[in-house]
Amino acid sequence: MGDVEKRVGEIPEVGVGMMGYAFMGKAHSNAYKKIPYIFWPPPAIPKLIAICGRDRLKVSGAAERYGYTRYYTDWRDLVRDPEVDILDNGAPNRLHAEPCIAAAEEGKHVLCEKPMAMNIEEAENMLRAVKRSNVKHMVAFNYRFIPAIQVAKKLIDEGEIGRIYHFHGRYLQEWLIDPKFPLTWRTVKAEAGSGVLGDLGSHLVDLAHYLVGDIASVTALTKTFIEDRPLPDNEVEMGRVDVDDAFECIIEFRNGAVGHISASRVCSGRKNHQHIEVYGDRGSITFNLERLNELDVNLRGRDLPDLEPSFHKTLITEADHPYLRYWWPHGHIIGWEHSIIHEIYHFINSVVYDKPVSPPGATFEDGYRCNIVLDAIAESARRGEKTAVNYCV
Repeated sequence: MGDVEKRVGEIPEVGVGMMGYAFMGKAHSNAYKKIPYIFWPPPAIPKLIAICGRDRLKVSGAAERYGYTRYYTDWRDLVRDPEVDILDNGAPNRLHAEPCIAAAEEGKHVLCEKPMAMNIEEAENMLRAVKRSNVKHMVAFNYRFIPAIQVAKKLIDEGEIGRIYHFHGRYLQEWLIDPKFPLTWRTVKAEAGSGVLGDLGSHLVDLAHYLVGDIASVTALTKTFIEDRPLPDNEVEMGRVDVDDAFECIIEFRNGAVGHISASRVCSGRKNHQHIEVYGDRGSITFNLERLNELDVNLRGRDLPDLEPSFHKTLITEADHPYLRYWWPHGHIIGWEHSIIHEIYHFINSVVYDKPVSPPGATFEDGYRCNIVLDAIAESARRGEKTAVNYCV
């Protein structure tokens, strides 16, 4: 019987335990349910075993809506559940390290949201735990799984744009522009570890690593524009914002390239504006997350020699582009959610067939290296000077 003719009963199941029921919990749960619809036959059919959250009413409702068999309010019960094979940690950053380490010690494979940890020390402990337990591990840098980003990576690796001179990345949002927007865990250091630096900046650092390479030094500043916000349940009382609203950073790569990354959550008019630019001596590539089916490519006239060398917009919607043969006929676009579906499909495939997570996935080693750069950026901003990046792995 061919693969296409396989029936559900012939395909193994993999038990999923989800931490978090809000943004990432919803996005990841959706992805698990989509995998057998799209990637047929899948390496395994995800079985939604349990979901965990602190609010009993909300997590029980999420379990019912998303299709989980049961729910927990204590993550320890989740990681001890014998039917859970994969811990998917989409909880706030404060709850990344301890549950992921405990899950690895229970022999469960671990997928953790970004940033992997609150700081280098936590990240190092997490990396040691997954290596010691010999489980699969991945950080949810989902933008690596956008087909256009993978095409850009291929062009760069094959030397199509030559020696890299510049990398520029910006990630701008507006959701905190209103001073009346209440305090949230993302604006409290004890819960998040940092502000936009870890939230959006971690994506930029990871893409810099993925597309260009190791970073040698950073020179940065951070800024908190709105220092007090109303408490969530009390509009009269104010709470202190002790994390960054924005950061700017000059970066130098070990291969000689230079660049700049910046992020903000207080840029009016910007919804989810991530823009990546890579410039080499033979060409350049730019990518806009809000137009994620497109890639602007300049090959200095080699692609269209009769025209002035400029950028040419390429639609990444063909069946021979990464993942797209599983979706719709050519020319039909995909969206943000698909990057997470691709990411989780890749992780399950790695678990079932014992394949490497990287490339293209980001392992806990990649997450640790990202945390090293994030800490260096924060240190540079504190000291007001250029700071070397010292990778320990």
